[in-house]
Amino acid sequence: MFFDSWNEIFRVLVMAGLAYPVLIAAVRVSGKRTLSKMNAFDLVVTVALGSTLATILLNRQVALWEGALALGSLVTLQFVTAWASVRFRSVRRLVKAEPTLLLHEGCLLHEAMRRQRVTPDEVCQAIRAQGTGALETVHAVVLETDGSFSVIPRSQYGSGSAMDNVPQRQTRHHGAGQQPVREPGDRQGPA
Repeated sequence: MFFDSWNEIFRVLVMAGLAYPVLIAAVRVSGKRTLSKMNAFDLVVTVALGSTLATILLNRQVALWEGALALGSLVTLQFVTAWASVRFRSVRRLVKAEPTLLLHEGCLLHEAMRRQRVTPDEVCQAIRAQGTGALETVHAVVLETDGSFSVIPRSQYGSGSAMDNVPQRQTRHHGAGQQPVREPGDRQGPA
């Protein structure tokens, strides 16, 4: 259970010494984008590369050259997909998600949050992580294509040119799917 044989230990060490440089060479040849996490597709390729490397190291039935071919194939497919998505809008739409606006001008966009399976608590957590305590001081929260949140304070919104590729559905103040934000202790209606 804890130890099979010295031969297996030696095999893993040799395979690691040979497979790791193959992986490094493949990644260097394909460019920085191969290990980026710019979107879900990139993340899947990164995880697949790690899984393939582990299989090469631990599975006796996988020869080094088979593993090298698998690593090279993944890197090549990722490179071709990234290349095509830069040049062809249809490919880009197929492999990349759009960023999603979750909060606009201090109002939560509940329909967008439902579609993306994001809770108001998660949006608030992202805002607090940026050092902001009040939703009203935030112009926008965007769920990015890599799953991270971008929080844009009102004071830093500027011209909003970075928001050009974010669909602006239902962004009218208190429009459909939105709820005005109230601080705890605020009273609704006349006092």
